[in-house]
Amino acid sequence: MKIKQAEFICSATKPRTFPPSNLPEIVFAGRSNVGKSSLINTLLNRKGLAKTSSVPGKTRTINFYLINTSFYMVDVPGYGFAKVSKGERGSWKDMVENYFLSGRDIRGIVQLVDIRRGIEDEEEMIIEWMDQLDIPVTIVLTKADKLSGNKKRNRIRLIRSSFDNKENPVCFSSMTREGKTEIWKIIENRLQT
Repeated sequence: MKIKQAEFICSATKPRTFPPSNLPEIVFAGRSNVGKSSLINTLLNRKGLAKTSSVPGKTRTINFYLINTSFYMVDVPGYGFAKVSKGERGSWKDMVENYFLSGRDIRGIVQLVDIRRGIEDEEEMIIEWMDQLDIPVTIVLTKADKLSGNKKRNRIRLIRSSFDNKENPVCFSSMTREGKTEIWKIIENRLQT
């Protein structure tokens, strides 16, 4: 996809603060520090549109990015490593649930998983929940440049066997840009349905 325009629209915490829901949406989800912002920036060929941080849990709101005035990329808060209170983490959960249940035109979710960690309980719960909501899930294995050869193939095989998904996971690296074209093809297909 050729990116002619990409802009940050808003950060929101409640449905009344979301932008108008007249466009399809692709959601990016994953653990804190899994590389969501880096993936979004790489896909959009922008360095700082989605803010990156070395501190896990930087994304604390639902962030909407308008792409080519035709769809939204939506970055939801991470989970796992963020050093925040249980209360704040609970409010993130409520915020994300309200988003997914608000009737928006969600065409798919890109579920990021660190290739070195694999799919854990939180990822399994999200994948199962999206299945119940009939939202297609694409598993993207981030930090793919951190493993080489056989280690990488073995991790992919192990991760693939740990979930029942019709699609193969896509390996991605923000350093090498591996997987960028494949992810865009999946997003484009989701937007056409």
